[in-house]
Amino acid sequence: MNDTTQLVAFTLDDRRFALPLSQVERIVNVVEITPLPKAPEIVTGVVNIQGRIIPVVDIRKRFRLPKREINLNDKLILSQTSKRPVGIKVDSVVGVIECPEQEVIIPEKILPGIGYVEGVVKLEDGLTLIHNIDSFLSLEEEKTLDEAIKKI
Repeated sequence: MNDTTQLVAFTLDDRRFALPLSQVERIVNVVEITPLPKAPEIVTGVVNIQGRIIPVVDIRKRFRLPKREINLNDKLILSQTSKRPVGIKVDSVVGVIECPEQEVIIPEKILPGIGYVEGVVKLEDGLTLIHNIDSFLSLEEEKTLDEAIKKI
C-alpha cells in the first residue's frame, strides 16, 4: 500500500504553497490583527480567536514577496508549532490535497540548504512548496516573540 501525504494548499499572490495537514488546527476568515510592539519583523501582530491570543506571521517576508494589505477574502491558517499556536495570513486556501509520499521531492535534491521548505510536490497544475511551520521562526525570533507576548 502506498502512503500518502495530506497537505493544506494555500496561495500567496499566484504561487501555491502547502503545510502538512497535521500542523493545521483550522482555517478562519481574517480578523483584525492588533500590532504587537517589539515583536520580530515577521510577526504582524496578534489576534484573539475564542479567547486565545495567537501571533500572526506574515510569511510573505520569508519568500521575498511584496507586502500586501489585508483583504476581506484573506484567510488565517491556525497552526501549531512545537512551541506555540500561530496564525499564518494567506491570500486563499485551496483545500486539502493528497499525494503519494514518494512524489514529494526533498529540498536537498533541488537546492541544498534551502530554508523553510520541507519538500516540493509536482501536481498537474504546477509545483507546490511544502513548508514546516516549526522553521518559520528562528530561535531569536521565538525569544523576542515570547518577550513581546509577556507584555500584553
